[in-house]
Amino acid sequence: MGLLIGGVWHSDVPKPTGKDGSFQREASSFRHHIGTPDTPAETHRYHLFVSLACPWAHRTLIMRSLKGLQDIIPTTIVHPHLLEQGWSFAEPEPLYGFKHLHQLYTLAQADYTGRVSVPVLWDTQKKRIINNESADIMRIFNHAFDALTGNTQDFYPEPLRPAIDDINAFIYQHINNGVYKCGFAQSQTAYQQAYEALFSALDTVEARLDQHRYLVGNTCTEADIRLFTTLIRFDAVYVGHFKCNRNRIIDMPNLWAYLCDLYQQEGFSEYVNLEHIKQHYYYSHADINPTRIVPQGPKLDFNQAHHRHEQFA
Repeated sequence: MGLLIGGVWHSDVPKPTGKDGSFQREASSFRHHIGTPDTPAETHRYHLFVSLACPWAHRTLIMRSLKGLQDIIPTTIVHPHLLEQGWSFAEPEPLYGFKHLHQLYTLAQADYTGRVSVPVLWDTQKKRIINNESADIMRIFNHAFDALTGNTQDFYPEPLRPAIDDINAFIYQHINNGVYKCGFAQSQTAYQQAYEALFSALDTVEARLDQHRYLVGNTCTEADIRLFTTLIRFDAVYVGHFKCNRNRIIDMPNLWAYLCDLYQQEGFSEYVNLEHIKQHYYYSHADINPTRIVPQGPKLDFNQAHHRHEQFA
């Protein structure tokens, strides 16, 4: 799950679980924003460090693509294996030649002792971390650079914000974080509680999607992006590795059609890399998979016909 090196916790998951064996996620440490006099929106000033395996980082990449920020904010992708030095780079990263992500954190704050996680939105001028909370970075990308790109598509529209906030909280608690609560539970009771909550929530969303193409309103919002990055990993990793095995997403007709619908929309499939995802989870989590054998399957086709655009036209 992670380790301490020089007082810094290297992991994409939280420190040891609670007294009851339940999974507990540590809060992000850097929560600054872009659009102030100190942090203006500028081309190539900011750099995004991500993992293709991490669902939290993945959702920032999707928002970056949907908002047309590819030429504004460069990215660096870490190696899928999370080992003794935490997140590392297959080749030295382009800004400072660092080999490990923890070097970036301690460049930003020499006495940093928190968790080294992705994504990281980095300020190249001031050599500091702007933000390492994916939910914040999504919101930053949603609006902060509109004047530079001319892309004013809004994935957090004001009239829908209360409904988006409500569904985000529900999905985060029981699905996004729920799969981790199953996978990293340290007691049978904690696992069973997380498992029941996860599939109850999936059943709720399955029923919701029988009547609606998207989670909120009649257009794609950030709520859909946040759910997508968990669903796309579910059958390949969470069913087996995290013991989320009551059924697969492909067995739930509305969720599967919804997943395929989003995957086939521009901006969603670009950074889906199932091999990278499987290598990370199965190889990095030696406490769960001590043999580090990475499965060959499953074979998944997200380009299957779904007809949701016709159903809810």
